[in-house]
Parts: sequence; C-alpha cells; structure tokens
Amino acid sequence: MKKTTFQIGGMHCASCAIKNEKVLKKIKGVESASVNFATHSATVEYDENLTNEMSLHEVIIKNGYKVLQHEAGHVHKEKSKKELLASRNRAFISLILAAPAVLISMLSIELPYSFLNYNLSTWIQAILSTIVILYYGFEFHQGMLKQLRTFSANMDTLVSLGTLTALIYSLWAMLYSAEVYYEIGAIITAFILLGRYFEAKSRGQASEAIEKLLQLGAKTARVIRNNKEINIPIEQVKVGDILLVKPGEKIPVDGKVTEGSTNINESMLTGESMPVNKNINDDVFGATINLSGAIYIKATKVGEDTVLAQIVKMVAEAQSKKAPIQKLVDTISGIFVPIVLVIAVITAVSWYLITGDITRSVIPAVAVLIIACPCALGLATPTAIMVGTGLGARRGIIIKNGESLEKSNKIDVVIFDKTGTLTEGKPKVTNIVPYNNYSEEEVLILAASLEKLSEHPLAQAIVDTAKEKKIVLKKITGFENLAGKGVKGKIGTNRLVLGNPRLAKELKISITECQSKIEKLEKEAKTVVVMTSNNKVAGLIAIADTLKEDAGEAVSRLNKMGINIYMLTGDNQRTANAIATELGIKNVLAEVLPQDKSKKVKELQKLGNKVAFVGDGINDAPALAQSDLGIAIGTGTDIAIESGNIVLVKGNPIKVVEAIVLSKLTFKTIKQNLFWAFFYNLAAIPLAALGLLNPMIAAGAMAFSSVSVVGNSLRIKNKKLI
Repeated sequence: MKKTTFQIGGMHCASCAIKNEKVLKKIKGVESASVNFATHSATVEYDENLTNEMSLHEVIIKNGYKVLQHEAGHVHKEKSKKELLASRNRAFISLILAAPAVLISMLSIELPYSFLNYNLSTWIQAILSTIVILYYGFEFHQGMLKQLRTFSANMDTLVSLGTLTALIYSLWAMLYSAEVYYEIGAIITAFILLGRYFEAKSRGQASEAIEKLLQLGAKTARVIRNNKEINIPIEQVKVGDILLVKPGEKIPVDGKVTEGSTNINESMLTGESMPVNKNINDDVFGATINLSGAIYIKATKVGEDTVLAQIVKMVAEAQSKKAPIQKLVDTISGIFVPIVLVIAVITAVSWYLITGDITRSVIPAVAVLIIACPCALGLATPTAIMVGTGLGARRGIIIKNGESLEKSNKIDVVIFDKTGTLTEGKPKVTNIVPYNNYSEEEVLILAASLEKLSEHPLAQAIVDTAKEKKIVLKKITGFENLAGKGVKGKIGTNRLVLGNPRLAKELKISITECQSKIEKLEKEAKTVVVMTSNNKVAGLIAIADTLKEDAGEAVSRLNKMGINIYMLTGDNQRTANAIATELGIKNVLAEVLPQDKSKKVKELQKLGNKVAFVGDGINDAPALAQSDLGIAIGTGTDIAIESGNIVLVKGNPIKVVEAIVLSKLTFKTIKQNLFWAFFYNLAAIPLAALGLLNPMIAAGAMAFSSVSVVGNSLRIKNKKLI
C-alpha cells in the first residue's frame, strides 16, 4: 500500500469535496480516500499493483477539477499570496462596479438622458451588472458547466443559476417594459466573491501552524570537517557529522552533545518556556535555541527523521484527516445541492401559480439558490481541527487525527502508567540492606553484574550505583529475564536471583527474616528488590523514583474536571499506595505485569468507561492501542508514540490536562460551527422560499456564514488551556 497527498484546485464547497472523494474511492486498488475542503487536499491510500498516482490525478481532472503540482514551500507561499491578492481585487472591483447599480435601484435614480426608451440609469445598471456577473463571476459559470458535463451540481451551480437568472430576466424585462433586477445578480456576485476572499484569508490563518513550524528550522549548519569549521545548507548535514553550535544559534538537527554544556530553549517543540540544561551525552533537537554555552553535537537524525519534521508530518496528516462527525456533514452536503435546486424550482412554480407574475416567482427562487450554498457546512469541522491541531503543536501536543478530538471529548477515566509518566523514570538506589554475612558491596556486585544484562529502569539504577562506586562487575552465565518479576543467572556455580518479593516466594525462597524491613521500605514509597544466592537472601536493595514536578497539579486538575484517575504500576500494593497518596490518586492498580496492562484497560472499558491511557514504554503499546484514547509521552519509545492517538513532545503530566482541555475545546467549537451552519440553512431556506428574504441580503448572509464559521474556529488560537 502507498499513501499520497495532493492539492485539488477548483473546489468551492463541501459538495465538491464529497464528489471528488467518491470518484477516488471508486478506483480499483484505492483502499481509502479523504478529500478535505478546508485544506483543498486529497489523501489517498492505494495498492501500487492496481493503480498509480497518475490515475488518481486523471480522475480528478475528468471530474472537472485541477490537480495542483507540488511546489517548494517558498514558491507555494508566493503563489498563495498572489492568488489571495487576485481574489481580493476581484471582490473589491466587483463591489465597486455593483454599488452604483444597487444605489440606482434603491434610490430610484433617474438621469436626464434616455436611450431606446430606457433611462440612462437603467443602461448603467445593465452594463455594470453584466460586467460583474459575466466577467468577474465567470468562475461560477465555468464551474457550473464543468459540473454539467458530469451531470452533477455544486455551489457554483447555485450561484451561477441565481445570478444568470437575475440577469436574463432583467434583459427580458427590458424588452417587455417590466421591472428589472440587474442589481441583484451584480451584488450577489460581488458579495460571494468578497466572502470567498475573506474565507481564503481566514483559511490561511487557520492553516498557518504548519508553515510556522517549518520556519522554525535552521537553514545552515556549522560542520567540523577535516578539523575545519564550514557552513553548509542544512540539507547537506549527514548522520554522524560533528556540529558546532554557538550561543544564540538554533540547533540545526537532532543530536547528542559530545562536548560542552549549555541551556537550551525547547519551547518551540514542547511549549515549555523554562530552559533545559544540557551536558555531554544529552539529546538535543533541531530548531531549539542554544542560550548560553558553545557545544559540539553529533548528528543522530537529519532531514525527515528529526523530531521537528515528524511533528510537521503528524500535524499535516491530522489536518488532512476527517473527524467521524464529518461523515454526517458529508452525507448531507452530498445531497444538499440537488435538493436546493428542486426547492428553487418548486418555489418559482408555486409563486407563479399563486400570483401569475413571473417577477414575483423569479426573485424568491433566486434567493433560495443563493442562501443555500453549503460552504459553512464544509468548513465547520476541518477549520476547527486545523486551528486546534496547530495550537496543540505550538504547545507540544500532537493530535494525530480528528477522531482523537471526538474521543477526548468523552473521556471519563485516565490511567497513568507510573514510571516515566508520573515519575521521572530515572530511579536511584536509596538503600542496600545486607543479610547472611554479605556486605553492602558484595550485594551490589551480585545485583549489578546481573542487571547489567537487563534494560529495565530499575536495573539501570543499580548498574549506575555500581559505576559510581567504581565496582568491577563479574561475568554472568545463563542469564534469564523474567518479565515483570526480575532476572536470574549464575556466577560460576552460584545461582543468583534478583527480583521483587513475589518472585522469591514463587521460587520458594524464604524472605521471613527481611519481611518487616521490606514493608517498612515500601511504606516509604520505595521499590524493594531481593538479591538471593543459592536460595538464600543476600540482601535487599531499595530504589526510589522521584515524582515529576507537576504530577500533583495534573492529578488535581483532572479531578476537578470530574475525570477518574487510576495509577497503574508493577510495584507492590504498599509502594503504589504510598506514591498514589502523595499525588492524591484514589484508584491504584498495583503489581500489574507488563503483558496485563491492556487487560486492565479492557476491564475498565467493560464497566462502560471511556478510557485514556498515558504511557511511554514499549510494554505500554498494547494498552495505548486498547484504550479509547492513547496518550504517548514523546520522550518515550517510538513504538509507544506510534500507538498513541495524541503524542506529548515533553513528558510533563500537566500536558495530559492541556491535551484533554484542547480536545474538548476544539470539539466544542466543531459542534458550535455545525449548529450555526445547519441552523442558518434550515432557517434561511424557508424564509427565502416564502419571499421574505431579499436575494441581496441572502448573498451577504451566505458569505457571512462561511466567514463566521472560520472566525469562530480561529478563536481557539487565543484560548488559555490551563
């Protein structure tokens, strides 16, 4: 399967997007297709053996639309600026030309000259309106003809029919000395062109998040090659290159510090304003700013592999995907235009049968055609998603799709995996308690020799302690990792087991002599592992992991939001309870093996809960996938990030609160947009059909409805999340 995204030109309403989506889905080999009206883009997943990208483009072109060529960022930006300027000029010139026609009609102005039995003022109306409707409104008529070729209709059809009807009727009326309505077609064209300009401008503001993210990256890098400093374009940096970054400069690519120390502003990735201290072997990320010392870094990720590039990619994908609520909108938009055409015909016929006056039948029908354009419906959901995901990206919250927003809105339970989410994930040895004639050093030698072969965070804490004490470790044979329990192996004929107290009991090793000490240490929120040699206790090692600075605040805020919080951990019940009490968490899931995490999520879901799971490790991936909403800590492993619906670039628990608040705010905005878009059409169409809505007012209202929906979405940008 291959995935591609391309831009579609000529789409003017939601029904255009639906139409293109339908034809793409009909192509043999296309697995999925999504066309987004707000971003004017199509995202298609297809089987390369059955179709290709050229075939996808051809179908769109046959459907009456354009496929826009992919352009470099600066070229696309310049082209967009020119198109926006041209749109503005069309709108304002047509408005200037339409204004005299409207004033002549409204004020019943009569000039002292006549031509062919008509006052010059009428001829001025006719000429100006014809220029506006046929020249400046040409895109509507062109669009209608394209749709006609495929026996379909869209917003262009409604506008074109409405304005041409007003123009043709007025020309006919001049022949028969009836009242003319030139100004209606002219001002409708001008208002809708003005609406399109404001809509395009607003859409540009809504989608500026990706552009701003791309601008964050450094353009050049100072590379050390052949012992010389040379400046090269960022695209030429290779993995393994050594780069010099001076104070005040941007970090060019992702890497590790090899020399020096500094403070780095990572706010553009994490949303956190406090600088982060960096020393040798610490990770640094492209686009962050070096504040103080000069450092040398070794490039580890370049180009599309950098954290910034991945964020841009995820945000772009999120903005191109549709939220499930959009399916309802798409269904309505797909049948909306044909229904409106039928209503307009019924309106015209009914008024003619009632009044016998063609004038009184044409005007309400034109009003129906103009008022009913479904632009607002098509913009309601995607613009809110664009602004919401953009704000999230600036705050270090990557929302991967619109579906995540809907899910977040319903969450009533949040499960935090303890290690690495509520705690720093950097545990330290606090106590070594020897037994049976072993010394502290001997206990540490045995434990560290075993744990050197393990990747568990607790193992690393023990190994680090041995390194600090400069202890020489021994060779282990027969090493075995017992998931969620401990490790075992041999030194010579010495059978060693290191693990939690449960493992000792399972292996029938007596720990009675140290049980009270274990309980005491566990009540101090420490994790205790038992070191045994030849089935006898050699000693206890207590390890503590410090809580993250804002973990308590995150728990407090979630509680105030009415969300139930669970802490999940492999720790024993006493240690888990001690940590949970300190944080204010009432629900504790302790002694949970890695493979059972997803089961715990499932159990809570069976009780009717909508569950969010927050985790950062490989063993969290099944639980993240099982949960209704997976929130992956970005400082964790790639597989956890891949499994999450929302990715937090920095592992602060408070970001979980921000993510849920942002999701709820964005989804609330979507619902507001849809309500007003539906309400507007449902209320306006009957008024227009009953002759209570002037077509000029209808045109202004239609243009305003689209702009108001985008404007409401843009309000998200200025909201404080916490």
